[in-house]
Amino acid sequence: MAQRKIQNEQEVIRWFEEGKTYEWMINEYKRKYGIDTVPSMWGNFRRRRGLDRRIARDDDLIPWGVKEEHRWLYPVVMLRVEGRRRQGFNVSEGDLARLESWKKMLEEEDAVVHYDPDTEEGFFYVPRQPGDDDIIHQPETKTKKLKRD
Repeated sequence: MAQRKIQNEQEVIRWFEEGKTYEWMINEYKRKYGIDTVPSMWGNFRRRRGLDRRIARDDDLIPWGVKEEHRWLYPVVMLRVEGRRRQGFNVSEGDLARLESWKKMLEEEDAVVHYDPDTEEGFFYVPRQPGDDDIIHQPETKTKKLKRD
């Protein structure tokens, strides 16, 4: 029978509660126990124990399947920060300041975020239209492929 890699479940649960990263856990397990682990092992443990997700997913703010080349553009980064803020996750002071400045710009321009995956730019600021009740222009259909736990 294979030996279990998790040596102390309560210790690992505490690490999750403390917000330790998977990278930190991998390094700590190698240092403390001499055991090599991978991020998926920690994610599987989190899911099996019913622990909270480590990231915020908000289909209402990012309803699109965003192409790889567009994933780190400023508008979608700010949408992720706003999603984290709305879901009660910790957001750094720097990210909050950038978010507030960005949202102020949207308000002053009466604009919303629009995504067009078939363009090089990907994200655009477009004039707010009837039905735009948030900071994005809602697509007719959501194109995001959800990852299930």
